[in-house]
Amino acid sequence: MPTTTAAWICVIAPFIGAALTPFAARLGSAARVACGLAFSFVSAAAALSLLPRLFQPESLPVESVVAWLEVPIRIDFGLLIDPLSIVLTNVVAVISFVILIYCVGYMKDDAAETRFWMWMNSFIGSMLLLVLASNLLFLFIGWKLVGVCSYGLIGFYYTDQKKYWIGGPAPNAFVTPSEAGLKALIVTGAGDMLMLAGILLVYFYAGTLSFSELYASAPTWLAAMADQPGMVVLVTLLLLAGPIGKSAQFPFHEWLPEAMAGPGPVSALIHAATMVKSGVYLVARLVPLFYYGYWIAEIEAAGWFFTVTAFVGAFTALLAATQGMVAVELKKVMAYSTVSQIGYMMLALGAAGLAPGLLVNGYTAGIFHLISHALFKACLFLCAGTVIHAVHSIYITDMGAARRHLPLTWGFMLVASLSLMGVPPFPGFWSKDAVLLATLEASPLLFAVGLLTAGLTAFYTVRCFALVFHGVESDNLAHVRAHDPDHLNDGAVTMRGASGLLAALIVVACGLAVALEAVLHHGFEVSLAGQMAAALPTLGDEAEAGASHTLVGALSILVVLLGAAPAYYLYVARTASPETILQGSAPLAALYRFFWRRWEIDAFYQRVFVDGPTALARVVAEDVEARWDHVVHRWLPWLVMEKSQRLLVRLRTDTEELVYNVSYILVVFVMLLAYLFIGVD
Repeated sequence: MPTTTAAWICVIAPFIGAALTPFAARLGSAARVACGLAFSFVSAAAALSLLPRLFQPESLPVESVVAWLEVPIRIDFGLLIDPLSIVLTNVVAVISFVILIYCVGYMKDDAAETRFWMWMNSFIGSMLLLVLASNLLFLFIGWKLVGVCSYGLIGFYYTDQKKYWIGGPAPNAFVTPSEAGLKALIVTGAGDMLMLAGILLVYFYAGTLSFSELYASAPTWLAAMADQPGMVVLVTLLLLAGPIGKSAQFPFHEWLPEAMAGPGPVSALIHAATMVKSGVYLVARLVPLFYYGYWIAEIEAAGWFFTVTAFVGAFTALLAATQGMVAVELKKVMAYSTVSQIGYMMLALGAAGLAPGLLVNGYTAGIFHLISHALFKACLFLCAGTVIHAVHSIYITDMGAARRHLPLTWGFMLVASLSLMGVPPFPGFWSKDAVLLATLEASPLLFAVGLLTAGLTAFYTVRCFALVFHGVESDNLAHVRAHDPDHLNDGAVTMRGASGLLAALIVVACGLAVALEAVLHHGFEVSLAGQMAAALPTLGDEAEAGASHTLVGALSILVVLLGAAPAYYLYVARTASPETILQGSAPLAALYRFFWRRWEIDAFYQRVFVDGPTALARVVAEDVEARWDHVVHRWLPWLVMEKSQRLLVRLRTDTEELVYNVSYILVVFVMLLAYLFIGVD
């Protein structure tokens, strides 16, 4: 199949599936499921057909363009096939198809199953449009479609039944699915509008939105932009606002934990394969432009792109990891983990431009970690959905000792958890090691933050796994075992199959991780050199990584052990009680509360952006509008009537006086005339 044809099929097939789903549903449930799966499978197969081109980066990029508008300006609708888009296309299409297989059993007999399949296929098609679009305009269209679809999926249970609420145990506030969907739409939408402003500024200076043309003409338009003081920094911050919002990075990260309100497979789709990866993808697309501006054109302000990306990623990784340590909702632990791991990807892409010779290493590390994260996080979320489906609770404190009832899920989740922790030889170890290595060469401070985050990741992963599958059986699990034992299992065949397939891919990746990293490194080296060929014939020598690689690997394993050991003793061996430790240490208790309250960031946003405007609206409605309404409808008419009556009385009096005076004058005048006429006679 020709490369361009496969790319078009990738994008179009899911949209066709979404459009045909309602018609297939009229033929029955089996036809509806077959329709939803078939077009996703076609998209995944087309994506896989692009993979051989990844081993031939010299033959890329390939672009397929169709004229969309000719006047007043020319705008093309096209697809760009290069190593980056091939990698993201396969991550999205293949993992999304596996998730849809899981959905067959998970969503069976759901009253809104037709709507679910339509949203899911629309989501997949939108994401594929985003990663394959050849210009910023159609990337933005896919970007917004992904946001709309995520709103529909996060708020899927829009009737807001109490069993679908999320949040924290009382007395913490709960969030309904419709509120969670709205929060995601508003927060990400704020970043999107800022990004649109950045895109328009780029078009103003470059005269094009095509990626290939932007790369080729970078020396010209970046120089023109740099001539305006502060413009490069402004455009940098505007363009990064979209990725930071979509990928849930600080300060736009607070929408993602609430996105857990959707069905389990939705969480896997949003957090593993699609939406949160879109920001990482766009940052990677922009890296060559700002790298040229900073290191080749010596535009000092262009360095802001890498500094902001790296430090935001590092801080977000640490921030979310601390929240994952205390979370008690299973999917929220996974959500915080996603925010943290996306931070690692941003950290690597930022590090790519913080020092000379790190471009390809940092770039490869960020995308390599994206791939490994997509595998293990999708598996974790599908397993989490199975556990919640079996035990009828979202809280890890309502589980415990579930291993004997869900042995397959235990095994799948163990494999994925080890990869998340970064235990060798799992792919998570190799990709995290690559991120830390690139960071070490760029900034010791950022490296220290990344290393600390790795230890915290090991802690919350062991804690979560132990509370779900080991320890003492909870009262909730005992109740389910007694009253609904048939439901306490590894789920439907499709649920076990999808989770098992992802776990198997993780195991296979253990042996292929190093080779995959080498393929990515070569592909990106060729691709980046081509994108900057107009100004940068060679990328220069990459930083030597021999001794540093060994050191980073050793430190990585050490911090994983240091993080996992206390979690093991507290939650698996149970040699000490976490509650007792917190009660005996005021500083630890205060730190726990600080993490539990999400560093007070969500509360601050609630007060400023929700409670504040709500209170202002109440003041305007009750104290301003109501009082003015009272004046208009009560006092003003009275005043008008009172004034009118007085005016009428005065007018009547004045009129009577006028008539009297006029009459008097007329009488006198008539008498005078009569006297004159009589006198003449």
